[in-house]
Amino acid sequence: MPSHTSLPSTSLKLGELDCWHFIHGHAQLLIAKQGAQVLSYQVGKDKPVIWLNEKAQYTHGKGIRTGVPICWPWFGNLALNPPSVQAMRVSAEPATAHGLVRTREWKLHDYDDAGEALHIALRLPQVKGGLPGWPHDVTLTLHIRLDTQLHLNLVSHNRSDTAVSISQALHSYFAVSDVRQVHVEGVEGLTYIETLDDWKRVKQSGDLTFSGETDRIYLDTPDTLSIVDPEWERRITLKSCGSRSAVIWNPWIDKTARFNDMAADGWQRMLCIETANVMDDVITLEPGASHTLGVSISANAL
Repeated sequence: MPSHTSLPSTSLKLGELDCWHFIHGHAQLLIAKQGAQVLSYQVGKDKPVIWLNEKAQYTHGKGIRTGVPICWPWFGNLALNPPSVQAMRVSAEPATAHGLVRTREWKLHDYDDAGEALHIALRLPQVKGGLPGWPHDVTLTLHIRLDTQLHLNLVSHNRSDTAVSISQALHSYFAVSDVRQVHVEGVEGLTYIETLDDWKRVKQSGDLTFSGETDRIYLDTPDTLSIVDPEWERRITLKSCGSRSAVIWNPWIDKTARFNDMAADGWQRMLCIETANVMDDVITLEPGASHTLGVSISANAL
């Protein structure tokens, strides 16, 4: 491991899970070792930017419904992924939703807080023969930079001698005052897949507002999307790289009622905009190639 300054405390525990707590200037970042999952991000006394679900369950081997889960090497239901991604898996067992890495423990690979920014690198430990049912030699590293923004960069490096296809997402839950009062800018005119209506392809008219369950895959997205929250008088801006698709999701009332790890009104306080490579935006890594899926997140007053 490269040299670094004093390491953060790892004694913080939520439920069964060990976490890292990082402080840089006025910003605080909480990350679970399981899944390298950012759980919360807040600057000073400002409203939190990343939603920390008060009913989240912190259990070994169970995905955490909060923060920024990492979905990799497939997104959502594997059977709904393109054939090239499905072909990477070699197993008769049912495939878990959102891939294989969000319930595995990651390691702190590098840490440096010597300058104007905090740099963190978290790496998924290599497993001989690849992950269960996924026998490919691909290293996965999450690079985090914390300065005036939060920068997340997920780097996949194919070290095998054959091509590997993946879909993936940084499944970000954002904190909002009330999802019924916010809107998303940057989607006007885009084509999206309406997964709640037989996966039809629809063209977005105007900004996106919310009045019911939402689960859309936006295609050929621009680099910048924004959540405008008039009640909290702020704009959350997402600037992505290595991505041409985004998933926007809110479970609303009925679906939330089926979750045992979310308050009945939790849907009001969150909105997912997932920086992704899904559908036609699948990534194929040739031998020796790398790909970075990244997002920079900032919150500013309106």
